[in-house]
Amino acid sequence: MTIKLNDIRDNPGARKERIRVGRGIGSGKGKTAGRGQKGQKSRSGVAIKGFEGGQMPLHMRLPKRGFNNPFGKDFAEVNLGMIQKFIDAKKLDAKKDIDHAALQAAGLARGGKDGVRLLGKGEIKAKAKFVVAGASKGAIEAVEKAGGSVEVLPKAQPEHEKKAARTEANKAKKAK
Repeated sequence: MTIKLNDIRDNPGARKERIRVGRGIGSGKGKTAGRGQKGQKSRSGVAIKGFEGGQMPLHMRLPKRGFNNPFGKDFAEVNLGMIQKFIDAKKLDAKKDIDHAALQAAGLARGGKDGVRLLGKGEIKAKAKFVVAGASKGAIEAVEKAGGSVEVLPKAQPEHEKKAARTEANKAKKAK
């Protein structure tokens, strides 16, 4: 059997034509176009996710759990053991100050928009100076035992306290 270019065809059923709905009763998908009768779902532009026909939806029936503290701080928590590993691997320089920027550049501190908190898990042998937003007692002791130092940055004053201080200062000015 020889194949000619004019005999080449797709296998039967390989290409399926799309169904043209709403094109007359004889097409099989005329009139309601396969959408049933009337109602919201027969109209276009309707997506009713989570709607259970007026019954209380499942996501509203389940109890709430936990809460998000609006005043909570977001610290990048870094352990001393990991810092020692990075110093040994020459990814961190122990001779320079180790702060949030240095830890981020090394890939140790991810996130932490309020700074870095130093934790005492692991062992540190290198003598290094840390400038961090917070540190645990164990971490400070371990760093000082290795001959280094930890400088904890002062906490930023909350916005509502700043506002109260400004109003007090303005009152004092007016009183003069």
